[in-house]
Amino acid sequence: MDFDLNYLMMQWPALLDGVLMTLRVSLLAISCSLLIGILGGAVRSFRIPVLSQVVVLYVELIRNTPILVQLFFIFYGLPAIGLELSLFWSGVVCLSLWAGAYQVENIRGGLATVEQKMREASMALSLKPHQYFYLVALPIAFRTSLPAVLNTAISLLKNSSYLQAIGLAELTFVAVDRIATDFRAIEMFSAICVMYLILVAILSLLTGRLSAHLQRPFRH
Repeated sequence: MDFDLNYLMMQWPALLDGVLMTLRVSLLAISCSLLIGILGGAVRSFRIPVLSQVVVLYVELIRNTPILVQLFFIFYGLPAIGLELSLFWSGVVCLSLWAGAYQVENIRGGLATVEQKMREASMALSLKPHQYFYLVALPIAFRTSLPAVLNTAISLLKNSSYLQAIGLAELTFVAVDRIATDFRAIEMFSAICVMYLILVAILSLLTGRLSAHLQRPFRH
């Protein structure tokens, strides 16, 4: 079967809709996972009783079960207990929880690099624990853990393709749907491979610039 560029151009509007859905769900999930990572990392670092054990259990549960199982549990299992989510929000919740577990460990690792003398200096300045965390420790930890945070964000973007399993019309779903109808697999899979590469490259470029900016020495 020859590669048909004209067919691919005809499918461009549908593929673009898939890209936009992928971006919507991924960017929202990345933001939510970072929030989960910061809160969970803080709980782990400060060793808050009970909550710390809950976070450890959450991290181990997510990291040791397949993301597809988690997705099916959220979309098909939760309605059994009266909690029904739309396709879009099932995807956001699944990706957020999955990436959040890894971001907890990323942020916790960054917080572990903050020197004890920084805490002592904060205490000398009469900073409260929460002020020390978001004014001193978190900026340093985020700067240190940024490469790991970026890797998790990229993995989340790629794992958004799993959402086609529940019928969310993201990029992979659009491609598979067209293949089932038109049997043009090489065109559609080539197209989505290129699109995912572009999306990952853009995300890497943006975070690379942020990382370079954060690594610059502070100037008065």
